[in-house]
Amino acid sequence: MGVYAEVFAEPPYLKTAADVAANRCRFRSQTRKPTFRAALATTAEGEPVGIAYGFPLSPATGWWARLTTPVPEEMSRETGSRTFGLIELAVRAPWRRQGNARCLHDALLDGPEERVLLNARPDALPARAAYRSWGYRVVAQAHPWDGAALHDVMLRELHSA
Repeated sequence: MGVYAEVFAEPPYLKTAADVAANRCRFRSQTRKPTFRAALATTAEGEPVGIAYGFPLSPATGWWARLTTPVPEEMSRETGSRTFGLIELAVRAPWRRQGNARCLHDALLDGPEERVLLNARPDALPARAAYRSWGYRVVAQAHPWDGAALHDVMLRELHSA
């Protein structure tokens, strides 16, 4: 969780110790999902550089229920293997702009899913620029959890089903 705490303490996120603790609890729950996938980048000496994790969205996912803008019903249909939900992607400052985020991202997407979905803050300009360059498009906006800032919901097709 050290990478998460360091990266998300920066603007525009400004996560507090309480936010990090809450994320730790969510992370423990998420890792119990049998379909959970994670990637960790380290230096040759083992120092953490970045993290990425997520899981395929179940038919009962609440992801689509938090939208502030509507999407077609077919877009929000989940099967348990249709959409990979990218929960977190973070790279520490000294290792940014070196391809580490893309490598972490791509390492998670080796499953059968047709597409990948993520939430990104509109004011997280470098992250949004990376996602757009990787083929994501904004499909809606959402408050992903109670009290959350407005996020863009971004979708990328992976391959044909």
